[in-house]
Amino acid sequence: MINDIKKDAETRMKKSLDALQANFHKIRTGRAHPSILDAVSVEYYGSQMPLNQVASINVEDARTLAVVPWEKSMVPKVEKAIMTSDLGLNPATAGSVIRVPMPMLTEETRKNYTKQARGEAENARVAVRNVRRDANSDVKALLKEKEISEDEEHGAEEAIQKLTDKYIAEIDKLLEAKEHDLMQV
Repeated sequence: MINDIKKDAETRMKKSLDALQANFHKIRTGRAHPSILDAVSVEYYGSQMPLNQVASINVEDARTLAVVPWEKSMVPKVEKAIMTSDLGLNPATAGSVIRVPMPMLTEETRKNYTKQARGEAENARVAVRNVRRDANSDVKALLKEKEISEDEEHGAEEAIQKLTDKYIAEIDKLLEAKEHDLMQV
């Protein structure tokens, strides 16, 4: 039973870490990366579709993305979707290829993105701590029902705390790498 609780806690903590990584990919640095456009959706035959499902997105060079819609009729819609997204990008169309240059980041934008990254990291830490709280309350419930001894409860709580510390350290490492990435000129 205790092992099930620990496995569940670890799985949920890993999901929090994965979500943080996905959120960090959406925070753009000065370099072009296809995941920057993950949040962009396009009107496609009456429904909203993620951009990566209606076009291929490639890195053309360090500062430019090339977006090629699979249907030529989608070019204006894709261009408009990129423009109206809150990413601050200005695409340029050449035939069926939409080039998206990444503007240089100013010092102020870098600081804002760093704040945003810190906020995302703090949300991930809170999620990990919530998982710890849930796991510990499950262990206490087992103790209350007399299914485990106090020693087993203490050992389980220590193991859960070690898991929490491990994932918090991972979050801090990811944040440090993202901050370093953002502050590079």
